[in-house]
Amino acid sequence: MKNFDVIIIGGSYAGLSAGMSLGRSLRNVLIIDSGKPCNRQTPHSHNFITHDGKTPTEISDLAREQVKAYDTVKFHEDSVVKLKKTDEGFETETSAGEKFYAKKLILASGVKDIMPDIPGFAESWGISVLHCPYCHGYEVRNEVTGILSDGDMGYDFSKLVYNLTKDFFLFSNGQSVLSNDQKNKLARNNISLVEDEVEKIEHENGNIRKIIFRSGKEISLKALYAKIPFEQNINASGDLGCELTEHGFIKVDVMQKTNIPGVFACGDNVTMMRSVANAVAQGNFTGAVVNKELAEEKF
Repeated sequence: MKNFDVIIIGGSYAGLSAGMSLGRSLRNVLIIDSGKPCNRQTPHSHNFITHDGKTPTEISDLAREQVKAYDTVKFHEDSVVKLKKTDEGFETETSAGEKFYAKKLILASGVKDIMPDIPGFAESWGISVLHCPYCHGYEVRNEVTGILSDGDMGYDFSKLVYNLTKDFFLFSNGQSVLSNDQKNKLARNNISLVEDEVEKIEHENGNIRKIIFRSGKEISLKALYAKIPFEQNINASGDLGCELTEHGFIKVDVMQKTNIPGVFACGDNVTMMRSVANAVAQGNFTGAVVNKELAEEKF
């Protein structure tokens, strides 16, 4: 079968949740996934009620098993390399050259993090180099912690981390662009601003031991928060003309609709609130919205 009501690109939390919602509505659905989630190095997932502390794989494996129980939902393992609008809907082409067709598209394709050129960073990403205090902050509360950031983002991030530990450093990785008022506020709260350039992260199996700077300075840490750039896994803007926000997310309205009729998006590719719980909620809602649109068009 090559034709479906809906093709979901991305079979992680948002995609699986959308698939279940549509499967329960008897929609013929194809979920295309490459099997490379962005949190594959993360040892435990938190802040998701009923699943707190489980590994990301445990959660996704169980979700996939439950979605497979719905006969109208099919899976295809590959990555999508091209999207195309057709008279009847949309065409997706995979890296193996296979083409599938659907009336509606759900982009649950996530994002690809772009790692800085710092030895040890990528190896520690998701383990002790953390993106989210809500997902991982409790586990490193009251520990010596660092933030690798600068400017308004680093300043605002410091406010969140300050509630979890009073023993932390803000690493600007070079001369800081913080205002004098911001620097004074950090100092009043005993937050150390370190403007040395980072040379490498010393770690053991992804667990940080210390940050080593080009000046020769070394600071021992338990965890490091970092905000790093990303890119979309799917070229939805180029292939389909989907609008992106100023921060690089796929732009959607309150119904998870993109600017292209028939194309929806949910999960990490539309929001900076990157969590399993949020992805599941968005996917569930998106599946229901797509089903309603299909129902109205056919009635």
